[in-house]
Amino acid sequence: MANESKLSNPLAEVFGFPTTNCGVNAARYRNQQLCPFNNKVPNCTKDKAKNPLGVCSIHHGNQAVITCPVRFRENWLIIEHAAAFAFGAHARWTSLSEIKLQDQSGQSAGNIDFVLVSYDPQGYILDFASLEVQGVYITGNLRNPFEQYIQAPDPSFQWPAGYNFPKPDYLSSSRKRLIPQMLYKGGIFKAWGKKQSVALQHAFFATLPELPTVPSEDADIAWLLYDLVYNPDIEQYRLTHIETVYTAFEPALARVTNPMPGEMQLFMETLQHKLDEHLESNPPDAPSLNDFLNS
Repeated sequence: MANESKLSNPLAEVFGFPTTNCGVNAARYRNQQLCPFNNKVPNCTKDKAKNPLGVCSIHHGNQAVITCPVRFRENWLIIEHAAAFAFGAHARWTSLSEIKLQDQSGQSAGNIDFVLVSYDPQGYILDFASLEVQGVYITGNLRNPFEQYIQAPDPSFQWPAGYNFPKPDYLSSSRKRLIPQMLYKGGIFKAWGKKQSVALQHAFFATLPELPTVPSEDADIAWLLYDLVYNPDIEQYRLTHIETVYTAFEPALARVTNPMPGEMQLFMETLQHKLDEHLESNPPDAPSLNDFLNS
């Protein structure tokens, strides 16, 4: 068993409540496997519908990091903020979820998380815009500590630290998910001249290269940035809007897809070090007499 200094709690929220909250309402949500954040059904469906991985966020440093995209739906703030960017303050609007998108050849370009539509008093569409929501992928094993905790919820729950300890994987979240979908699906919306919003956690956005910004009225994309702020009065985290960053489409995507090269000399030094190790462990064969006679 790991000693006390090597124990920590990776679980920030389970079925919508901090693991330190063992009140009646928290127990009800855990026992019934409910989702308080406007999932498509009352229950949590993350990972497996019959045995959901009900972890909304994990601890990383001093932050609760959102790992489930449904967590962003609290109070529908993301929809409200995206609609304000796309249509202004006085439009009549609603949102439609999981809308299929096709390219010119009829091939699927994936689903849009939310399509916002503004409409007139007769119900005819006037305009539309997209909203994509991105949680953070994790490395390590999250189900094992979750299963252990859910068997006997305890405010002092701890889990052995180690190589398999859950932590956010911001690089995979951006390179494997966010950027490809922005390039492809976002490229279609850009060609149509439609506004786009992306809802992210502030800490995730901070791992991206610094993006060139524009005034909101000139922006193609609104990056809606949120954090989870703990409210001790209710013993829960609240999704809190931190800021909105406005960018044009091409400059922003160019910045995140074109790496800033480091110093080539540092790479050369790494290569030299590896070559030295290789030659020391695999010395070249000494020349034989035949080599000299046949040269």
